[in-house]
Amino acid sequence: MIERDADAVSALAPSGELRVAIAVGKAKSAVWTMPDPDTGEPEGVTVDLARAIASRLDVPLRLVELGSSGAIIASANEGTWDLSFTPVDAERKLAVLFGPDFYRGESTYLVPAGSPIRTIDEVDRDGVRVVGVEDTATIRSARRSLANTSVAGVAGIDDALALFREGRADALALGTESLRSLLPGFPSARILDGHFHAAGTAIAVPLGHEEALAAATEMIEALKADGTVRRAFDTHGMAAAEVAPPGGYS
Repeated sequence: MIERDADAVSALAPSGELRVAIAVGKAKSAVWTMPDPDTGEPEGVTVDLARAIASRLDVPLRLVELGSSGAIIASANEGTWDLSFTPVDAERKLAVLFGPDFYRGESTYLVPAGSPIRTIDEVDRDGVRVVGVEDTATIRSARRSLANTSVAGVAGIDDALALFREGRADALALGTESLRSLLPGFPSARILDGHFHAAGTAIAVPLGHEEALAAATEMIEALKADGTVRRAFDTHGMAAAEVAPPGGYS
């Protein structure tokens, strides 16, 4: 157990509370959380990790609910949050400081019942309509990998699901864990084998907050080592997910 450290509290919770930005939608993954059907409060891996860090710091927790990881990154330097967890890519490294990965994930496509698309390569055909969440690592990677079709980016996962459910998209681009959590709501839909994107998901702090990054790095490595990250994965339907190794960076 990490004892309360005044320097860590000052770096990570300068206002006296730990403000953690989370992505809230209709899927669960290492990034996405969902509202509890009874309370409306978000629940998911990042909520559990945020609570664990706040507990170690012995400060109140305030969750800053946003519509996607892209929205988290876009607000990184507005002074609204102290800590977050998002997938890593080169563009995001210009906006935030990343600590070590706690999860390494992949992205693929969900195709509807009766779709003739059987493989990831077959998504890249004229006329195939791909939808994803704008300003995410997944949609940027999908666009880079598609030469013969284009990807429609929407504001949040709810909008993407609406297009897919209404038959206005032929493939939904998301992280594999998110798609697994969504699959029960789409009878006979299929998750395509393999992936078009693979990257780490890591703890993040706003630019210029080097002391916060050092404290956050210590925290996430401790949570990986003591089984907290593993328990969060298991609690939220990610039993197949692997905890990233110590000191691993994307």
